[in-house]
Amino acid sequence: MEKKVDFLVVGSGIAGLTYALKVADHGKVYIITKADEDESNTKYAQGGIAAVMHSPDSYEKHVQDTLICGDGLCNEEVVRMVVYESTDRIKELIEWGTNFDKSSSGEYDLGREGGHSENRILHHKDITGKEIERALLAKIHSHPNIEIANHHFAIDIITQHHLGKPVTHETKDITCYGIYALNIKTGDIDTIVAKTTLMATGGTGNVYSATTNPVIATGDGVAMVYRAKGAITNMEFIQFHPTALYAPHLKPAFLISEAVRGAGAVLKTMDGKEYFN
Repeated sequence: MEKKVDFLVVGSGIAGLTYALKVADHGKVYIITKADEDESNTKYAQGGIAAVMHSPDSYEKHVQDTLICGDGLCNEEVVRMVVYESTDRIKELIEWGTNFDKSSSGEYDLGREGGHSENRILHHKDITGKEIERALLAKIHSHPNIEIANHHFAIDIITQHHLGKPVTHETKDITCYGIYALNIKTGDIDTIVAKTTLMATGGTGNVYSATTNPVIATGDGVAMVYRAKGAITNMEFIQFHPTALYAPHLKPAFLISEAVRGAGAVLKTMDGKEYFN
């Protein structure tokens, strides 16, 4: 099958779905995902989203908290962009139907997590990501310009290489025409041609034998972009559990919630000593 669209989105997590909603008024959007439409890292995100919602919090406080926790690794320009846009992005999610928990007074029940100097974590119980995914998919299905195809596995980005022109990492005008995708249910290879293609395929967590990532986080998008361009210009941050990193033969026995630490909890050993500084 060959399909032609204005916008092709590969991946159905928060990034891909948000993009689809933003461009849908400008043309036809086709979303493909290799499993069920709600199966993504977004779905499994639990704690919440940090955003500046009211005083005494401020954007500058949030910026400084982030830079301190980043310990010199953060790009301050990017930090400021993300923090200063946080309120509007949260309001956007709410307008699209996301339900964040509220207190008895009707105000949003803002939690505090490790590294934050103010209560600024919006959440939906302990399944925040699942609620955001639900709301975005409901909005997606209500838009007449958006179509979503489950169980379609992206194979390769279509470039001049597939048209018979040699392409290397030195090629300056590499163009993306869309992708080839495997329809997992029929076994057919579909050609999806698009004016614009967004790769929103998530991370590479399942490169590692021990991971809390869902099984779909296998880095397919990273591999496809590498094959198409011959180089990757950005890196992904991989967070290890300290037990898994230093004692791979041991299984982590517990996972203490960020919210618990943010509320002031201290983890101690049996003899009363703090487990972490």
